[in-house]
Order: sequence, then structure tokens, then C-alpha cells
Amino acid sequence: MTDQAPPLPVPGASGPAADRGPTVRGAVTVIAVLLVLVALWFARELVAPLALALVLVVIVHPVRHPLERRGWPRWAATTVVIAVAYLILAVLAALLVFAGVEFADLVVDVVDELQAAVASVAAWLSSVGLGDQLADATASALDPSALLDLAQGLGGWLLGFLTAAFFVLAYVIFMAADAARYRRAEQAFGAGVRPRVDRIRSLNSSIRRYYVVNATFGAIVAVVDGLALWALGVPIPAVWAILAFVTNFIPNIGFVLGLVPPAVLAFVVGGVPLLLVVIAVYSVVNVVLQVLVQPKFVSDAVDLSLTLSFFSVVFWTFVIGPLGAILSIPLTLTAREALLGDRDGWLRWLSGNAAISAPPAPDPEPAPQPLDQDRPAG
Repeated sequence: MTDQAPPLPVPGASGPAADRGPTVRGAVTVIAVLLVLVALWFARELVAPLALALVLVVIVHPVRHPLERRGWPRWAATTVVIAVAYLILAVLAALLVFAGVEFADLVVDVVDELQAAVASVAAWLSSVGLGDQLADATASALDPSALLDLAQGLGGWLLGFLTAAFFVLAYVIFMAADAARYRRAEQAFGAGVRPRVDRIRSLNSSIRRYYVVNATFGAIVAVVDGLALWALGVPIPAVWAILAFVTNFIPNIGFVLGLVPPAVLAFVVGGVPLLLVVIAVYSVVNVVLQVLVQPKFVSDAVDLSLTLSFFSVVFWTFVIGPLGAILSIPLTLTAREALLGDRDGWLRWLSGNAAISAPPAPDPEPAPQPLDQDRPAG
């Protein structure tokens, strides 16, 4: 009996081993993504400033182009990019510190009125038969002691902010210097790398447009809300205008986050009528600007579905902290490019990429013609 060699595998043949290939690769990809997310969660105090610095460099990087066209050396253009990024950080830091200090002073001044308002709300809920548990929950949510603790913890918050700012300042220097080198990738690797470079440029352009549009409309919303609150007599309207500007960068739920604090304060100082007026003003401004007008300008920059946009806020806030809510859209766009790469298809379309269309269906094969039995043989 002679030994026979095993048959050679046929290219394209199907079988249990071939079917397990995509499954194994998919499982390895899922495990790798989970490990990366766990690492990001543990290192969020370093990753969050890193993400902020990356977005800042992407936004201000085009500043270098007109300078270099005028003959500026590369190091000088990079210095200007770093200076502009630092200027943006300084303005944001000044606004946040001002808002924090003003809020702390306000809480101390209105603590008695807030306690009276909380007691009246709890009593009204009990009187209409909504139950003591709901009244207690509402009272605990509006407990002045929690606001006092928040105001007294302002020093610790500022210390954490300064620590994060230190990392951002360092990251900006390194990233701005590297950005000038990365744009020479095509010269180093040839024309074959051009599709990847074009995708990175398109991603950076989308991030820039997203933040420019949001900053523009956020400034308009902040001015309108601040003037309205000032005219209505709501205390520290400048602080609530800053809050409206910041929360405009948070998709879907930013409007609610910016409305709740001034609405509560309006109820404390003016009762239910002033509360309803503030809600009406914010709602009109939000519907006109943020729902009807702003999406027309930002849709070209952000090809994400509404579901993915909302989920990204919750997801990135959990992963890297509160800063993840503001950076959720660029982080999601970056993650999509990293995971999907050059593949254009179902997953990109599902995520909301409007530029992706289904491939044309193949032409149907012609039906076989029946044999003519009556034709005489030639």
C-alpha cells in the first residue's frame, strides 16, 4: 500500500478553516479595540489633554501656510502656530476662571433664597399628590449644600485645570513641530501614500470646519442669551452666556446643559413666571439657530448619524472625562478613519457618511433560451 500525499489546497476553496478566518480576525479586532479603550480610560488624565492639544493644532495649523508662502522659515511659522494655540487656551482659561469665581460668589449670596425655593417645590409636589419620594428627590437635586460644596471645591478644580493645562501646553509644542514634518510624507514615500494623506487632510479639514461653525454659532447664541438674561434681571448673565457658548460644542444635549442652571436661578429670583420666560427664550434661540440654521453649515463637516453623535457624547465622556463631551465629534471621526481606513461601504454608510453610496447592482444574466426542437438538423 503506497502512501499518498495530501491534496494541495485549492485557491478560493471554502471550508471550515476558510470560514473561521474572518471570524478570528473580527474577534482579534474587537479584543484589541477593547484593550485600547481600557488603556485610554486608565490614562484619561493624560489622554484628555492630549486630545485637546491635537484638536487645537489641527485648528490653527493653516496659519503657517501664508507665512511660509511669504518666505518665513519653518521654525518661525511653527512658533506662530504655537502662539495662536496658546492664545486660544489663555482666552478659554480666563473665561472658565471668571465663570467659576462668579458662580462661587453667587451661590454664597443666594443660598437662603435657594433653600426657600427648594422647600416650596417640595411642598408643592407633595400637595399635588406626587408623593414624598419625588419631593425628596427634587429637594436633594436642588440641595444648596451640594452647590456650596461645589463652590468651595473651586480651588481643587483650578488645580486640576492647571495641571491639565501644563500637559496641553507641552503637547502643543511637540505636535505643532511634528505637523510641519508630516506634510512631507508624500516626498518621503512617493505617490502611493497620497490616498492616505488625502484622507488625513480631509479629516483635519472636517474638524476645523466643525469647530469654526460651532464657535461662530456658539458666540451668537451666547450673546443673545446673555442679553436676554440681563434684560430679565437674572444674576450673572455673563456666566450663563459663557456656559451657552461652551455647551454649544456638545451635540444634542448641549442646549439642555446650558439651560438648566440659569432656569433654576430664574426660578429662585423670580418664581415660575421668570422660569417660563427663560425657557421660552432659550428654546426659541435653540430652535432657530441650533436646529434650523446651524445643521445646514455643519452637515458638510460632520458626516455622522444622529444616533452616533449622541452616543459619542456619552461614550467619550465615560472614556476620558468631561472634556470628551466637547471633543466627541472629532474623536469619533478620527476613530472611524482609524478603524475603517480606505474601506468605503456598509459601515461608513451606517455611521452617517453621506458620500458613500451603494455599489450598482450587477446586470442580471440573460435567461437561457429554450432549444428549438423543430429546427431541422443542418
